[in-house]
Amino acid sequence: MQFLLRVLIYAVALWVTSLVVSGIHITAVTKLRDLGTLLLVALIFSLVNGFIKPIVQMLGCALYILTLGLFALVANALLFLLTEWFAELLHLPFRIDGFWAAFWGAIVMSIVSWVLSLVLPGGGKKSDA
Repeated sequence: MQFLLRVLIYAVALWVTSLVVSGIHITAVTKLRDLGTLLLVALIFSLVNGFIKPIVQMLGCALYILTLGLFALVANALLFLLTEWFAELLHLPFRIDGFWAAFWGAIVMSIVSWVLSLVLPGGGKKSDA
């Protein structure tokens, strides 16, 4: 249940991000397909953050320390681009126009998902499973 809530939070954050950051596009034909695209990309984003992000953090630990954590911004942008690449493999209508759009998009996604996690009941809790 916690995973589904996380996917929904990411879907809303992705929707807000696509409205705020000009280089992030969801170009489905209908609003229903927009919703489906948001949910699928949020699922991909959740999986990337769940499986690949810890590996990147572990391998890039020295860079995190050396840059006083600023490398996290670059890593998050690259993970956001990786999410777009997986979405492209699945032929989803989701596009990011380069690194800087991914950079700002990752920041907006982080802020919006953090706020939603604080506001929603159970959104900030980690599951025991």
